[in-house]
Amino acid sequence: MKYLFFCTLSLLLCAGTLAAQEKSNHGHAFEQLGGVLPTGNSYRTMDGSPGPDYWQQRCDYRIECTLNTEKRELTGKETLKYYNNSPQTLRYLWLQLDENQHAADNDLHHAHPHNLNNNMNERAMKMLSVWDDLTDYGHRIKSVKDIRGVALKYFIDNTVMRVELPRPLAPGQQFDFSIEWSYRLVDRINTLTFGRGGYEHFEKDGNDLYTVTQWYPRMCVFSDFEGWQSDQFTGTGEFALNFGNFDVKITIPNDFVVGGTGVCQNYLQMLSPAELKRWNQAQATTKPVEIVTLAEAKARETSTKSTKSKTWHYKAENVRDFAWTASRKFIWDAMAVDNGEGKKVMCMSYYPKEAYPIYNRYSTKAVAHTLKTYSKYSVPYPYPTAISVEAQNGMEYPMICFNPGRAEEDGTYAESDKNAALTVIFHEVGHNYFPMIINSDERQWAWFDEGLNTFLQYLTEQEWDNNFDSGEGPPHKITEYMAQPKDRLEPIMTNSENIVDYFSNAYRKPATALNILRETVMGREKFDYAFKEYCRRWAFKHPTPADFFRSMEDASGMDLDWFWRGWFFGVDAVDISMDSVVWKRVDMENDPKRMENTFPQTEEKPFETLTQTRYREAGTKFPVEQDTSLQDFYTFYKPWETADSVAIDTFVKFDQLYTREEKEKLYGDKHFYELFFSNKGGLVMPLVLEWTYADGTKEIERVPVEIWRKNEKKFRQVFVKEKQVQSVKMDPWRELADIDESNNTYPVPEKPVLFKVYKKDKYKPAPNMMQRAKKRDPKKP
Repeated sequence: MKYLFFCTLSLLLCAGTLAAQEKSNHGHAFEQLGGVLPTGNSYRTMDGSPGPDYWQQRCDYRIECTLNTEKRELTGKETLKYYNNSPQTLRYLWLQLDENQHAADNDLHHAHPHNLNNNMNERAMKMLSVWDDLTDYGHRIKSVKDIRGVALKYFIDNTVMRVELPRPLAPGQQFDFSIEWSYRLVDRINTLTFGRGGYEHFEKDGNDLYTVTQWYPRMCVFSDFEGWQSDQFTGTGEFALNFGNFDVKITIPNDFVVGGTGVCQNYLQMLSPAELKRWNQAQATTKPVEIVTLAEAKARETSTKSTKSKTWHYKAENVRDFAWTASRKFIWDAMAVDNGEGKKVMCMSYYPKEAYPIYNRYSTKAVAHTLKTYSKYSVPYPYPTAISVEAQNGMEYPMICFNPGRAEEDGTYAESDKNAALTVIFHEVGHNYFPMIINSDERQWAWFDEGLNTFLQYLTEQEWDNNFDSGEGPPHKITEYMAQPKDRLEPIMTNSENIVDYFSNAYRKPATALNILRETVMGREKFDYAFKEYCRRWAFKHPTPADFFRSMEDASGMDLDWFWRGWFFGVDAVDISMDSVVWKRVDMENDPKRMENTFPQTEEKPFETLTQTRYREAGTKFPVEQDTSLQDFYTFYKPWETADSVAIDTFVKFDQLYTREEKEKLYGDKHFYELFFSNKGGLVMPLVLEWTYADGTKEIERVPVEIWRKNEKKFRQVFVKEKQVQSVKMDPWRELADIDESNNTYPVPEKPVLFKVYKKDKYKPAPNMMQRAKKRDPKKP
């Protein structure tokens, strides 16, 4: 008998499922990303880890350079030691010449559309022929030679250079060569081609502040997933770089203060006795110490400029780049912090007097706070220094970054100015982790460092001050962007060079997505564990987005493909509508009646069984009045209970009914709320409901995203409550990035609808009425 029962039930379920799928709105939101992500291999495994055969290239640099502050020209010679750790033999090398972004003959100046408006200012007019102001800018390569001094053939294509090897470079071999070069630094404040590096001139005191970045020919990355990353530098998509060791000597007028990546090797010769004493004090204190004071900086910037020079010597190990700064205007402060593993890190700030009111009070402390917060969520900070430079812009390099933060001329500043400076300091110092340690390809995926970094910037802001007005991260602040027409949006995974709204797409949206993933989808414990594991796996390596997606799933044990698909590969928005609320209670007075049709009927499409459907389609009347066997049964199974779905020819007989006392005991205090939802935005998400009860109390209830699996457009759900509900609201804490909050509530009816209950059924397949009809009348179909 059990066998018959389960066979019957299985047939019902199968038939019901097939019928429902015919009419369902099953989409692709929950399909796996297997066909989208690259297949795992011995270099990168399917669980997101580096594989047993993982490899990456390395390049060490020895650089000597001289800054001519009168001509604002930098000349240098570098020796490169390139290690071929790949399994492939190389016949040439590609290098980046990023300063050629500013060269007058760069073809990419002609790659940006322009238009003429009725009114054009001077800058707009110059942008029409930007190359006119770029005479004699860009890298000038004097020579490229091997270690013996023999010239090597090379070819320059805008911002990249190919060097021909004298002989093939086999796996496991290394190649030493040298390059001599020079270039003029651009006015990075007024340049028409967006200068990350260059100089800023202070008209009032006649001094310059130099930020020297992308300044030396740098090796392109050769990787297992891409080969040579030799895409042109347009000024948008940033950098893909190799790890290596740097030994850098910087010759500059001796009244300049210099800061750079790594550790200075000759402070004893570079600093005055007083400065050296303060430097030593700073290494033993947890409060910033001014090594170059405000008074000393003011005196230096107004004194006669020195004609003598000195050479600062820096070394940095296992970094992907080197940048430095120099000015006569700098105040310099520093303090020591512990990286959490017993290693001392010197947190430092360099800033002109114009930034003193904000930077002296906050900058170095913000650097230390950033390291503490990021280390907690990713990996311990491994480097010996971390520097914040006030340079009226935002840009990042290993151990040094450039940020804004100046006060008014009278020394005052608004709270918003302070918070803006803190936000950029948190962000740019945070880049020491992404991409300086977890070393992604910025040229290919802008979001992969900017988005992850902006997410941790948000956490850093909130741990600095839980009332901090964060601009990126809170879900409700991305809704205006996501509510735009889809033809104005692009997926987060869009190539860096193709993004229209760069800030929203590469910074704000991925940061918001990760915040939602942590707070709403995974929970903090699962997310934090998985995120730290990803960072541990890929520290000092070259991850791809697939490695990130897979690591997060592998370490958390969660299937998140639906989330990556929706948030990172699509442009749908979150707009879940609460369409209706029905309040129901058990009817204590009445029991079900025989032959009661429990399914909804509409004038447009009344309910019918499969057999009735066949009769109707054949144009024959259904002979229910002739079939007395139907009188003791009523239709039982109908999945999803929608009026337009097809029912099954199966009937049930009431076997046992409740007494009034039994119903009161079981259901007397139960309130049943049937809620109807539709997905108007297209992006599936979990639901967060806030129930407010008649007694004034509240309850938060969460519905997992899997509720959308079988129908991504709509669903209904019943919630059983022991108290009467006054109101129900969706997404009360604005954690879903819902673009339309007006449909997040629906009035709760004042009176309940009663429904009847009984104990159990007897299942019996309905007789085949088509066959019965034929027996009665052979002429009928």
